[in-house]
Amino acid sequence: MSAASCLHTEDQFLCSICLDVFTDPVAIPCGHNFCKSCITDHWDVNVSCQCPNCKKVFNTKPELHVNTFISEMVAQFRQEASSSSSEQQVSKPGEVPCDVCTGTKLKALKSCLVCLVSYCETHLEPHLTTRGLKRHQLMDPVENLEGRMCEKHDKLLELFCKNDQMCVCALCSVTDHKTHDVVPLREGYEGKKVELGKTEAEIQQMIQKRRLKLEEFKQSVELSKKNADREVAKGVQVFSALMETVKRHLNNLMDTIKEKQRETEEQAEGFIKELQQEISDLEKRSSEVKKLSRSEDHFHLLQNITALNAAPPTKNWTGVRVHPPSYEGTVVRAVKQLEETLREQMKKLIFEAELKRVQQYEVDLTLDPDTAHPWLILSDDGKQVHCGDEEKNLPDNPERFDCCCDVLSKQSFSSGRFYFEVQVKGKTEWDLGVARESINRKGPIILSPQNGLWTIYLRNKNEYKALAGPSVHLSLQSDPEKVGVFVDYEEGLVSFYDVDAAALIYSFTGCSFTEKLYPYFEPSLNHGGKNSAPLIISPVRHTE
Repeated sequence: MSAASCLHTEDQFLCSICLDVFTDPVAIPCGHNFCKSCITDHWDVNVSCQCPNCKKVFNTKPELHVNTFISEMVAQFRQEASSSSSEQQVSKPGEVPCDVCTGTKLKALKSCLVCLVSYCETHLEPHLTTRGLKRHQLMDPVENLEGRMCEKHDKLLELFCKNDQMCVCALCSVTDHKTHDVVPLREGYEGKKVELGKTEAEIQQMIQKRRLKLEEFKQSVELSKKNADREVAKGVQVFSALMETVKRHLNNLMDTIKEKQRETEEQAEGFIKELQQEISDLEKRSSEVKKLSRSEDHFHLLQNITALNAAPPTKNWTGVRVHPPSYEGTVVRAVKQLEETLREQMKKLIFEAELKRVQQYEVDLTLDPDTAHPWLILSDDGKQVHCGDEEKNLPDNPERFDCCCDVLSKQSFSSGRFYFEVQVKGKTEWDLGVARESINRKGPIILSPQNGLWTIYLRNKNEYKALAGPSVHLSLQSDPEKVGVFVDYEEGLVSFYDVDAAALIYSFTGCSFTEKLYPYFEPSLNHGGKNSAPLIISPVRHTE
């Protein structure tokens, strides 16, 4: 049974109420058929028993019996429809339909390159059984078979011209493309397939590179956000400290002005109190004078006037003044003092921030015993060095210093930035810095950038110099107990810091580095125990 006939039969077996294939079909007296449950529910809802199709009304509710004939037909229909749908499928959107099917188009199973027609399983059968059709070239179903024909010769495009990179027919190969490199489609297909494989590999490589670059950009954004958040936090901390300083100086200014005003008020209140007392005494005396002057008793007046003449002494207030304090210049002096304080505080905060910045480039160093002068004594962990009292018998390696009490680290650096800290507490002499790899290891060494050394030194307990060739005298506010050394290879920068004071000691700028750089240490001679303290490579103590 074809799909078309199945659909026609299905129309005959549809219930007019549920519009689906009958389930337990029953016939009512007027001859129309319905699902038993559908007509029963219909009559339960409506008061009168009426046929939904012809509208005939029944006085009594008809007794319903399943129509066995229609029920068997429905069962047969369901079985045939199921069998048909399992054998062949109706063409769906995106699938190639059969060009022969009328009505419902079934899915094409093959396309014929000779007939230029696509066939479903049923209509493909002649190509599988008929002798003449068996020779036709079949392929998986494709659309637009007409596009596979040569418009000029109406022949199948079964060849590929490598010169013009186009499909051609057999006649084209002996006319327009006679001298060209023409191959069968399969050979051209296989060649292009290899090219597509290479192209796909290149595309995947490009995708991978771009994904890596995308991830790099994302990481850069995340790093930028972290750096921005850190800088914002630092900014809030610095400006909060500055605002606190301003607030403190403002309070001091206000306290100074209020104190002057208080002293003026106390002085004036003392004068006022004294004057009020004298006025009270004088008023009392005036009252006594008036009373005595009105007396008619000669004896009484003469007897008491002597006592009245002896008036209490009064203060001469002519030259007494209350001078308001002069506030002129008070604010100006306070602002100048604030400016100086802020300048010093800002300088300290800036150096603290700078020190924290370079400390993030900390490296872990250990001293190299193969470079150490025979007088030097290194600790087992390679973190400390001091000068001994006698020269050890050591192999004279090419790397070893034989004249100066020097030692280098095992680690070297030829790019980027690095930072390390050295404890110099208790020493009266020392040299610190970095040295290039080709530095002279044998004989005396002149410490200068020209000779490959960027160093500072201490002599005589408090004499600090940067050995810049010529030397630069360094004036330090305090003797550093721990020195930080920072190097930016590409920038050509070597900076020394007083770690505890968070102060810059000295910077070599504009340096030109072309070799490996090694951290350089010279604890100097022992001097009878006066300079016996070691140089100690210390871990960085990070603070928030």
